[in-house]
Amino acid sequence: MCPTGAIIRTEFDTVVIQSDVCNGCRDCIGACPFGVIDINPASGTAQKCTLCYDRLQVGLEPACAKACPTASIQFGPVADLRKRADARVSQLQNAGETRAQLYGADDKMLGGLNSFFLLVDRPEVYGLPPDPRLPTRNLKSSSWLSVIGAVVVSVAGLISFRTRGSRA
Repeated sequence: MCPTGAIIRTEFDTVVIQSDVCNGCRDCIGACPFGVIDINPASGTAQKCTLCYDRLQVGLEPACAKACPTASIQFGPVADLRKRADARVSQLQNAGETRAQLYGADDKMLGGLNSFFLLVDRPEVYGLPPDPRLPTRNLKSSSWLSVIGAVVVSVAGLISFRTRGSRA
């Protein structure tokens, strides 16, 4: 995905883009199924939330989780967060919110995510893809289309050379 290796998974299992390694090719933008990577206009390199990697290194939680006045953003071990989220979904569903669901909490979504969301509507309403997929899902069909394109161009080239030779 990243030709320079600028995208790394940290010791906290978070994903960080190293701006000093990034060459700004933008391959990661198209490859990200959630659309969270953007280009820093000042440096021309890719960027995304680091979950306050600098804070995590000194034992603090990300600033968004610390500052959230409603405690909607929580940080901690994924297993503990899943238990709390499952309990909250049950609570909401028992209270009549039948659409309450966890998005990204199971292994069905891209093999499992380290962050998930409690939603009370379709994912699209929140700007989330309903069924995120990695771009590699198109690899087989794209390869065949490339082969077919190459054959068509080759045949057209041969025909062109044959007709040009017969005019001389």
